[in-house]
Amino acid sequence: MKWILVALVSLFSAFTYAKEWKQIRFTVEGAYPPFSWTTKEGKLEGFEVDLANALCDELQVQCVISKTDWDGIIPSLLSRKNDAIIAAMTITEEREKKVDFTIPYAKVPTRFVMENGREINMEDGSLNELTIGVQRATIGDKYLSEIYPDVDIRRYGNFDEAFTDLLNGRLDTVFGGSMGLNSGFLETEQGKNYHFTGPKFTEEKWFGRGIGVAVRKQDDDLKLLINDGIQRLIDNGQHAKIASKYFSYSIYE
Repeated sequence: MKWILVALVSLFSAFTYAKEWKQIRFTVEGAYPPFSWTTKEGKLEGFEVDLANALCDELQVQCVISKTDWDGIIPSLLSRKNDAIIAAMTITEEREKKVDFTIPYAKVPTRFVMENGREINMEDGSLNELTIGVQRATIGDKYLSEIYPDVDIRRYGNFDEAFTDLLNGRLDTVFGGSMGLNSGFLETEQGKNYHFTGPKFTEEKWFGRGIGVAVRKQDDDLKLLINDGIQRLIDNGQHAKIASKYFSYSIYE
């Protein structure tokens, strides 16, 4: 009887939230494959686009998905241009001062990408001799800026710009989330002569507790609703099915 009662409470709660939220306006970055990208025709595609649509289907709400440049993605949420950010955003204490996060829907270490034959050494001081590309205002940017202030850091609006400079010899390495770097570069023809190097960076203080959906702090009911949807998709196998289209390994451990 107890499990039936719990199930009924959960179903009633989700129904109540769904009544309050008839529509969820998600925003993605639209420039960070395989999480999200924009086709030549202007269509948004990727893991997070599919996941947002699946969440809306599961919760029986209307889904609106738009894209926002990374630099303005949190301000756009706070100014109510959208309701939720689903954009490979790592849950960190600093970001939690501005927004709330759902439970994680992916977990990913941060890595260096470098040309084959070259390696990163974090112990001998050689990092200070490198020019490192990062996406502006990401956890990788903040970590290097704080821990290695003497490193030559080049900041970009998106990783595609950083990969272009890496290929043209203007960077020694790019530092970012391993899933995006792998699928967005290493597994492409352009990235065939590059590899991951150095440690996997996962320290929670800097690299957070996984990737979650960000919502405004006052929208606690929306957070609970999306939490319910994420957990249902994980439990019924839809999350893994969607992820398998874009990743050849588990992104949720």
